[in-house]
Amino acid sequence: MRFLKIIFLFQFFTALVHGHPIPDILVIGDFEQNGSSVIIIELDTRSFSDDPEEVPMLELEAFERLTLEDQNGLLLKGEDMIKDALLIRFNEGEWYLPNFDYGFERKVGGNTVEETDTFVIRAYARKELNSETKSYQVRAKESAAYDIIFTNRLNGIPQKRVNVLFPGEDSFILDLNNFFQTADGENTAEAISFKKENKGDSLSTLFSFMRQGFVHVIPLGLDHILFVLGIFLLSRKWKPLILQVSAFTLAHTLTLGLATMGFISISPEIVEPIIAASIAVIAIENIMFPGYKPYRLVIVFIFGLIHGLGFAGALSGFDLEPTSLLIGLFGFNLGVEFGQLALLIAAFLLTVRIKDERNYREWIVVPGSFTIALFGIYWTVERIFF
Repeated sequence: MRFLKIIFLFQFFTALVHGHPIPDILVIGDFEQNGSSVIIIELDTRSFSDDPEEVPMLELEAFERLTLEDQNGLLLKGEDMIKDALLIRFNEGEWYLPNFDYGFERKVGGNTVEETDTFVIRAYARKELNSETKSYQVRAKESAAYDIIFTNRLNGIPQKRVNVLFPGEDSFILDLNNFFQTADGENTAEAISFKKENKGDSLSTLFSFMRQGFVHVIPLGLDHILFVLGIFLLSRKWKPLILQVSAFTLAHTLTLGLATMGFISISPEIVEPIIAASIAVIAIENIMFPGYKPYRLVIVFIFGLIHGLGFAGALSGFDLEPTSLLIGLFGFNLGVEFGQLALLIAAFLLTVRIKDERNYREWIVVPGSFTIALFGIYWTVERIFF
Protein backbone atom coordinates (compact mmCIF):
# COMPACT_ATOMS: atom_id res chain seq x y z
CA MET A 1 0.00 0.00 0.00
CA ARG A 2 2.81 2.40 0.88
CA PHE A 3 4.47 1.70 -2.48
CA LEU A 4 1.21 2.45 -4.33
CA LYS A 5 0.90 5.75 -2.48
CA ILE A 6 4.42 6.69 -3.54
CA ILE A 7 3.67 5.89 -7.18
CA PHE A 8 0.44 7.92 -7.04
CA LEU A 9 2.22 10.94 -5.56
CA PHE A 10 4.97 10.65 -8.15
CA GLN A 11 2.52 10.60 -11.05
CA PHE A 12 0.49 13.45 -9.55
CA PHE A 13 3.42 15.82 -9.06
CA THR A 14 5.17 15.04 -12.36
CA ALA A 15 1.93 15.94 -14.11
CA LEU A 16 1.81 19.29 -12.31
CA VAL A 17 5.32 20.60 -12.02
CA HIS A 18 8.47 21.27 -13.94
CA GLY A 19 11.82 22.61 -12.88
CA HIS A 20 12.34 26.26 -12.06
CA PRO A 21 11.11 28.52 -14.88
CA ILE A 22 12.70 31.51 -16.54
CA PRO A 23 10.74 34.08 -14.55
CA ASP A 24 11.47 37.44 -16.10
CA ILE A 25 10.05 39.95 -18.53
CA LEU A 26 12.48 42.84 -18.65
CA VAL A 27 10.93 46.33 -18.81
CA ILE A 28 13.24 49.30 -19.31
CA GLY A 29 12.05 52.89 -19.09
CA ASP A 30 14.52 55.05 -21.03
CA PHE A 31 14.06 58.80 -20.48
CA GLU A 32 15.99 61.78 -21.82
CA GLN A 33 15.77 65.31 -20.47
CA ASN A 34 14.78 66.64 -23.90
CA GLY A 35 11.48 64.73 -23.56
CA SER A 36 12.38 61.74 -25.70
CA SER A 37 11.31 58.52 -24.01
CA VAL A 38 10.90 54.87 -24.90
CA ILE A 39 9.55 51.88 -23.01
CA ILE A 40 11.49 48.76 -24.00
CA ILE A 41 10.30 45.23 -23.23
CA GLU A 42 12.55 42.22 -23.75
CA LEU A 43 11.23 38.67 -24.11
CA ASP A 44 13.21 35.45 -24.28
CA THR A 45 11.57 33.18 -26.86
CA ARG A 46 12.03 30.26 -24.46
CA SER A 47 9.26 31.79 -22.35
CA PHE A 48 6.72 30.46 -24.86
CA SER A 49 7.61 26.88 -23.89
CA ASP A 50 5.86 24.90 -21.15
CA ASP A 51 9.27 24.29 -19.54
CA PRO A 52 11.56 27.15 -20.64
CA GLU A 53 14.70 25.92 -18.86
CA GLU A 54 14.79 22.85 -21.10
CA VAL A 55 14.65 24.83 -24.34
CA PRO A 56 17.86 26.23 -25.90
CA MET A 57 18.23 29.95 -26.41
CA LEU A 58 17.55 31.25 -29.91
CA GLU A 59 21.08 31.40 -31.28
CA LEU A 60 22.18 32.61 -34.71
CA GLU A 61 21.91 29.27 -36.54
CA ALA A 62 18.43 28.55 -35.20
CA PHE A 63 17.30 32.11 -35.90
CA GLU A 64 18.46 31.94 -39.53
CA ARG A 65 16.42 28.77 -40.02
CA LEU A 66 13.22 30.56 -39.05
CA THR A 67 10.96 31.39 -41.96
CA LEU A 68 9.18 34.75 -42.09
CA GLU A 69 6.03 32.92 -41.04
CA ASP A 70 7.86 31.41 -38.04
CA GLN A 71 9.16 34.82 -37.00
CA ASN A 72 5.74 36.44 -37.28
CA GLY A 73 4.26 33.62 -35.22
CA LEU A 74 6.76 34.21 -32.42
CA LEU A 75 6.19 37.96 -32.56
CA LEU A 76 2.43 37.42 -32.20
CA LYS A 77 3.07 35.21 -29.17
CA GLY A 78 5.23 37.95 -27.73
CA GLU A 79 2.52 40.54 -28.32
CA ASP A 80 -0.07 38.34 -26.60
CA MET A 81 2.27 37.72 -23.66
CA ILE A 82 2.88 41.45 -23.17
CA LYS A 83 -0.86 42.20 -23.36
CA ASP A 84 -1.41 39.71 -20.56
CA ALA A 85 1.61 40.87 -18.56
CA LEU A 86 1.59 44.58 -17.82
CA LEU A 87 0.20 48.10 -17.92
CA ILE A 88 1.91 51.47 -17.46
CA ARG A 89 0.92 54.94 -16.37
CA PHE A 90 2.32 58.44 -16.09
CA ASN A 91 1.43 60.99 -13.40
CA GLU A 92 -0.56 58.32 -11.53
CA GLY A 93 -3.25 58.54 -14.21
CA GLU A 94 -5.11 55.76 -15.98
CA TRP A 95 -3.34 52.44 -16.51
CA TYR A 96 -2.93 51.52 -20.17
CA LEU A 97 -0.81 49.51 -22.58
CA PRO A 98 0.91 51.62 -25.25
CA ASN A 99 1.29 50.51 -28.85
CA PHE A 100 4.55 48.62 -29.27
CA ASP A 101 6.65 47.88 -32.34
CA TYR A 102 7.93 44.29 -32.19
CA GLY A 103 11.04 42.79 -33.70
CA PHE A 104 13.99 40.45 -33.21
CA GLU A 105 17.34 41.77 -32.04
CA ARG A 106 20.60 40.34 -30.83
CA LYS A 107 20.61 40.31 -27.06
CA VAL A 108 24.05 41.89 -26.98
CA GLY A 109 24.84 44.34 -29.74
CA GLY A 110 28.13 44.80 -31.56
CA ASN A 111 29.67 45.29 -34.95
CA THR A 112 30.19 41.61 -35.71
CA VAL A 113 27.71 38.75 -35.57
CA GLU A 114 28.92 35.63 -33.77
CA GLU A 115 27.55 32.09 -34.01
CA THR A 116 26.91 32.16 -30.27
CA ASP A 117 24.85 35.37 -30.44
CA THR A 118 21.35 34.95 -29.05
CA PHE A 119 18.23 36.66 -30.33
CA VAL A 120 15.35 38.03 -28.27
CA ILE A 121 12.10 39.82 -29.00
CA ARG A 122 12.21 43.51 -28.17
CA ALA A 123 9.16 45.75 -28.16
CA TYR A 124 9.45 49.55 -28.31
CA ALA A 125 6.86 52.18 -27.40
CA ARG A 126 8.07 55.74 -28.01
CA LYS A 127 6.52 58.81 -26.45
CA GLU A 128 7.37 62.49 -26.21
CA LEU A 129 7.14 63.80 -22.65
CA ASN A 130 7.51 67.25 -21.14
CA SER A 131 7.92 69.03 -17.85
CA GLU A 132 4.31 68.20 -16.97
CA THR A 133 5.32 64.55 -16.56
CA LYS A 134 5.99 63.92 -12.87
CA SER A 135 6.10 60.13 -12.51
CA TYR A 136 6.10 56.74 -14.24
CA GLN A 137 4.98 53.33 -13.00
CA VAL A 138 4.39 49.75 -14.21
CA ARG A 139 1.77 47.24 -13.06
CA ALA A 140 2.19 43.47 -13.39
CA LYS A 141 -1.24 42.10 -14.27
CA GLU A 142 -2.70 39.10 -12.47
CA SER A 143 -2.54 37.24 -15.79
CA ALA A 144 1.22 37.78 -16.19
CA ALA A 145 2.94 34.51 -17.03
CA TYR A 146 6.26 35.58 -15.52
CA ASP A 147 7.72 38.07 -13.09
CA ILE A 148 8.55 41.54 -14.39
CA ILE A 149 11.91 43.23 -13.89
CA PHE A 150 11.26 46.99 -13.65
CA THR A 151 14.38 49.04 -14.39
CA ASN A 152 15.04 52.51 -15.76
CA ARG A 153 17.63 54.72 -17.44
CA LEU A 154 17.80 58.49 -17.08
CA ASN A 155 19.91 60.23 -19.73
CA GLY A 156 21.38 56.84 -20.58
CA ILE A 157 22.44 56.07 -17.01
CA PRO A 158 20.94 52.89 -15.47
CA GLN A 159 19.29 53.65 -12.14
CA LYS A 160 20.18 51.67 -9.03
CA ARG A 161 16.69 50.88 -7.86
CA VAL A 162 15.22 47.78 -9.51
CA ASN A 163 11.90 46.05 -8.81
CA VAL A 164 10.98 42.40 -9.28
CA LEU A 165 7.19 42.42 -9.70
CA PHE A 166 5.05 39.35 -9.12
CA PRO A 167 1.65 39.12 -10.86
CA GLY A 168 -0.78 41.64 -9.38
CA GLU A 169 1.86 44.03 -8.06
CA ASP A 170 2.68 47.66 -8.86
CA SER A 171 6.22 48.97 -9.18
CA PHE A 172 7.62 51.80 -7.14
CA ILE A 173 6.83 55.23 -8.60
CA LEU A 174 9.75 56.57 -10.60
CA ASP A 175 10.02 60.25 -9.70
CA LEU A 176 10.38 62.35 -12.86
CA ASN A 177 9.42 65.61 -11.19
CA ASN A 178 11.49 68.44 -12.70
CA PHE A 179 13.55 65.96 -14.74
CA PHE A 180 12.42 67.11 -18.18
CA GLN A 181 13.28 70.41 -19.80
CA THR A 182 10.81 73.23 -19.39
CA ALA A 183 9.02 74.69 -22.40
CA ASP A 184 11.85 77.17 -23.01
CA GLY A 185 14.41 74.35 -23.16
CA GLU A 186 16.04 75.03 -19.80
CA ASN A 187 16.80 72.38 -17.17
CA THR A 188 15.85 72.91 -13.58
CA ALA A 189 18.33 72.39 -10.76
CA GLU A 190 16.57 69.15 -9.86
CA ALA A 191 16.95 67.82 -13.40
CA ILE A 192 20.65 68.60 -13.52
CA SER A 193 21.22 66.77 -10.24
CA PHE A 194 19.10 63.73 -11.17
CA LYS A 195 22.00 61.35 -10.49
CA LYS A 196 21.45 61.60 -6.75
CA GLU A 197 20.15 58.28 -5.47
CA ASN A 198 17.68 57.71 -2.69
CA LYS A 199 19.33 56.01 0.28
CA GLY A 200 16.61 53.36 0.24
CA ASP A 201 17.17 52.36 -3.41
CA SER A 202 19.80 49.71 -2.69
CA LEU A 203 17.78 48.23 0.17
CA SER A 204 14.66 48.10 -2.01
CA THR A 205 16.58 46.29 -4.76
CA LEU A 206 18.06 43.87 -2.21
CA PHE A 207 14.68 42.87 -0.77
CA SER A 208 13.09 42.66 -4.22
CA PHE A 209 15.64 40.12 -5.46
CA MET A 210 15.78 38.34 -2.10
CA ARG A 211 12.08 37.60 -2.41
CA GLN A 212 12.62 36.33 -5.94
CA GLY A 213 15.41 34.03 -4.73
CA PHE A 214 13.15 32.59 -2.04
CA VAL A 215 10.31 31.75 -4.44
CA HIS A 216 12.83 30.22 -6.83
CA VAL A 217 13.19 27.55 -4.15
CA ILE A 218 9.73 27.57 -2.55
CA PRO A 219 7.48 26.92 -4.40
CA LEU A 220 8.97 27.10 -7.93
CA GLY A 221 12.15 25.05 -7.57
CA LEU A 222 10.91 21.50 -7.07
CA ASP A 223 14.19 20.08 -8.35
CA HIS A 224 16.13 22.13 -5.79
CA ILE A 225 13.60 21.26 -3.06
CA LEU A 226 14.10 17.55 -3.70
CA PHE A 227 17.89 17.88 -3.72
CA VAL A 228 17.88 19.65 -0.34
CA LEU A 229 15.47 17.05 1.07
CA GLY A 230 17.82 14.38 -0.24
CA ILE A 231 20.61 16.01 1.76
CA PHE A 232 18.39 16.09 4.85
CA LEU A 233 17.34 12.44 4.59
CA LEU A 234 20.91 11.13 4.83
CA SER A 235 21.25 12.24 8.43
CA ARG A 236 19.38 14.44 10.89
CA LYS A 237 22.54 15.04 12.92
CA TRP A 238 23.47 18.71 12.84
CA LYS A 239 27.16 18.38 11.97
CA PRO A 240 26.79 16.40 8.71
CA LEU A 241 23.70 18.42 7.81
CA ILE A 242 25.47 21.76 8.29
CA LEU A 243 28.56 20.54 6.40
CA GLN A 244 26.49 19.38 3.43
CA VAL A 245 24.33 22.49 3.27
CA SER A 246 27.44 24.69 3.57
CA ALA A 247 29.15 22.83 0.71
CA PHE A 248 26.02 23.11 -1.44
CA THR A 249 25.65 26.82 -0.62
CA LEU A 250 29.30 27.61 -1.36
CA ALA A 251 29.16 25.76 -4.67
CA HIS A 252 25.96 27.23 -6.07
CA THR A 253 26.92 30.71 -4.86
CA LEU A 254 30.16 30.44 -6.83
CA THR A 255 28.62 29.39 -10.14
CA LEU A 256 25.58 31.65 -9.73
CA GLY A 257 27.92 34.63 -9.40
CA LEU A 258 30.20 33.60 -12.27
CA ALA A 259 27.28 32.90 -14.61
CA THR A 260 25.46 36.11 -13.70
CA MET A 261 28.60 38.15 -14.37
CA GLY A 262 29.01 36.41 -17.72
CA PHE A 263 32.25 34.57 -16.95
CA ILE A 264 30.77 31.13 -17.64
CA SER A 265 27.87 29.97 -19.76
CA ILE A 266 26.66 26.39 -20.19
CA SER A 267 23.60 25.41 -22.20
CA PRO A 268 20.47 24.44 -20.24
CA GLU A 269 20.40 21.31 -22.41
CA ILE A 270 23.46 20.18 -20.45
CA VAL A 271 22.71 21.71 -17.05
CA GLU A 272 19.11 20.57 -16.60
CA PRO A 273 19.64 16.80 -17.12
CA ILE A 274 22.62 16.89 -14.73
CA ILE A 275 20.50 18.64 -12.09
CA ALA A 276 17.88 15.92 -12.48
CA ALA A 277 20.52 13.18 -12.30
CA SER A 278 22.02 14.76 -9.16
CA ILE A 279 18.66 14.37 -7.42
CA ALA A 280 18.56 10.67 -8.27
CA VAL A 281 22.19 10.08 -7.23
CA ILE A 282 21.77 11.72 -3.82
CA ALA A 283 18.55 9.80 -3.13
CA ILE A 284 19.90 6.43 -4.25
CA GLU A 285 22.99 6.93 -2.08
CA ASN A 286 20.72 7.53 0.92
CA ILE A 287 19.20 4.09 0.36
CA MET A 288 22.31 2.13 -0.62
CA PHE A 289 24.92 3.71 1.68
CA PRO A 290 23.29 4.90 4.92
CA GLY A 291 25.22 7.17 7.24
CA TYR A 292 27.39 10.21 6.59
CA LYS A 293 30.82 9.74 4.98
CA PRO A 294 33.29 12.54 4.10
CA TYR A 295 33.14 11.87 0.34
CA ARG A 296 29.50 12.96 0.46
CA LEU A 297 30.71 16.58 0.73
CA VAL A 298 32.56 16.26 -2.58
CA ILE A 299 29.45 14.90 -4.29
CA VAL A 300 27.23 17.65 -2.85
CA PHE A 301 29.75 20.36 -3.77
CA ILE A 302 30.06 19.18 -7.39
CA PHE A 303 26.31 18.99 -7.82
CA GLY A 304 25.96 22.36 -6.09
CA LEU A 305 28.08 23.91 -8.85
CA ILE A 306 25.56 22.64 -11.40
CA HIS A 307 22.55 23.82 -9.39
CA GLY A 308 24.07 27.32 -9.30
CA LEU A 309 24.03 27.36 -13.09
CA GLY A 310 20.36 26.41 -12.92
CA PHE A 311 19.63 29.42 -10.72
CA ALA A 312 21.63 31.76 -12.96
CA GLY A 313 18.86 32.06 -15.56
CA ALA A 314 16.98 34.34 -13.17
CA LEU A 315 19.67 37.04 -13.19
CA SER A 316 21.90 36.68 -16.22
CA GLY A 317 21.52 38.88 -19.27
CA PHE A 318 20.08 42.00 -17.65
CA ASP A 319 21.64 45.35 -18.45
CA LEU A 320 21.60 46.51 -14.83
CA GLU A 321 23.67 49.22 -13.21
CA PRO A 322 26.77 47.41 -11.79
CA THR A 323 25.94 48.13 -8.16
CA SER A 324 22.35 46.99 -8.70
CA LEU A 325 23.58 43.76 -10.30
CA LEU A 326 25.81 42.99 -7.31
CA ILE A 327 23.04 43.85 -4.86
CA GLY A 328 20.55 41.79 -6.86
CA LEU A 329 22.95 38.84 -6.95
CA PHE A 330 23.51 39.03 -3.20
CA GLY A 331 19.80 39.43 -2.47
CA PHE A 332 18.79 36.59 -4.78
CA ASN A 333 21.35 34.25 -3.22
CA LEU A 334 20.24 35.28 0.27
CA GLY A 335 16.66 34.47 -0.68
CA VAL A 336 17.74 31.05 -1.93
CA GLU A 337 19.43 30.37 1.42
CA PHE A 338 16.33 31.43 3.35
CA GLY A 339 14.29 29.10 1.14
CA GLN A 340 16.63 26.20 1.87
CA LEU A 341 16.61 27.00 5.59
CA ALA A 342 12.80 27.11 5.67
CA LEU A 343 12.71 23.77 3.91
CA LEU A 344 15.14 22.13 6.36
CA ILE A 345 13.29 23.52 9.38
CA ALA A 346 9.99 22.20 8.03
CA ALA A 347 11.52 18.77 7.35
CA PHE A 348 13.00 18.64 10.85
CA LEU A 349 9.74 19.65 12.54
CA LEU A 350 7.79 17.04 10.58
CA THR A 351 10.13 14.22 11.61
CA VAL A 352 11.38 15.27 15.04
CA ARG A 353 8.87 13.09 16.91
CA ILE A 354 10.23 9.92 15.33
CA LYS A 355 12.98 9.16 17.84
CA ASP A 356 13.88 5.59 16.89
CA GLU A 357 16.43 5.73 14.05
CA ARG A 358 15.42 2.34 12.65
CA ASN A 359 11.80 3.42 12.41
CA TYR A 360 12.90 6.76 10.95
CA ARG A 361 14.88 5.01 8.25
CA GLU A 362 12.10 2.53 7.47
CA TRP A 363 9.23 5.04 7.52
CA ILE A 364 10.90 8.20 6.21
CA VAL A 365 14.39 7.80 4.73
CA VAL A 366 13.87 4.82 2.42
CA PRO A 367 10.41 5.66 1.01
CA GLY A 368 11.25 9.38 0.86
CA SER A 369 14.54 8.78 -0.94
CA PHE A 370 12.86 6.28 -3.26
CA THR A 371 10.28 8.88 -4.26
CA ILE A 372 12.95 11.53 -4.78
CA ALA A 373 14.98 9.09 -6.91
CA LEU A 374 11.92 8.44 -9.08
CA PHE A 375 11.57 12.15 -9.75
CA GLY A 376 15.27 12.46 -10.57
CA ILE A 377 15.29 9.50 -12.95
CA TYR A 378 12.07 10.60 -14.65
CA TRP A 379 13.36 14.15 -15.18
CA THR A 380 16.74 12.93 -16.41
CA VAL A 381 15.12 10.78 -19.10
CA GLU A 382 12.61 13.50 -19.98
CA ARG A 383 15.25 16.23 -20.29
CA ILE A 384 17.58 14.13 -22.42
CA PHE A 385 15.18 12.40 -24.78
CA PHE A 386 11.99 14.50 -24.89
